[in-house]
Amino acid sequence: MLGYDAPRWHALLNDFPAALLVVAVFFDLAAAAGKRESLKWASAWTLWAGVLGGWAAVVAGELAESSIDHGEAIHELMEQHERRALITMSIFTAILVWKMYRRFAMPRVEELVMHVLGIFGVVGVLYTGAAGGRMMFEHAAGIPTHTMEAEIQNRAAGHEHMEGEEHDEHEHGAADTVKATHVDPPGTPPHKH
Repeated sequence: MLGYDAPRWHALLNDFPAALLVVAVFFDLAAAAGKRESLKWASAWTLWAGVLGGWAAVVAGELAESSIDHGEAIHELMEQHERRALITMSIFTAILVWKMYRRFAMPRVEELVMHVLGIFGVVGVLYTGAAGGRMMFEHAAGIPTHTMEAEIQNRAAGHEHMEGEEHDEHEHGAADTVKATHVDPPGTPPHKH
């Protein structure tokens, strides 16, 4: 749809709801600390948008699961990512449903429980994102195999910098005296060629 496949829709949809859910918890805690009604309503609307968007991201992720090339390593991370996303979205959905049931006016004990659940939800967002990031940045999930093969060949061919163009040099061990002909991706651990 609109030139996007399921993995791209998932990538497009997953960041905004995650940010909204984290901000909803922040607003909720700030409203409790400052006794501000405006922050309470900002939290409510942000939570609504985050839950709706989060479930859209989950659906897109479910559709993406069967449409990307993957082996066992990606499959394991995908299952972990999915499990974390479902738990996290269930936590935020339960918070929203309970607050709606109580018409956003709860006794102090229930508010405290909602704050604790919200913090667990934020931790869930972080763990879900970490698993998704590992799939993408460590295993190139969502990148078709033929595209990766072409990119590997392109990188192996190297490149030349124009005169005056900055060139980042690798930091290698003292025993490595050969100048590198390629650039490793960010986050690559130190190694020798």
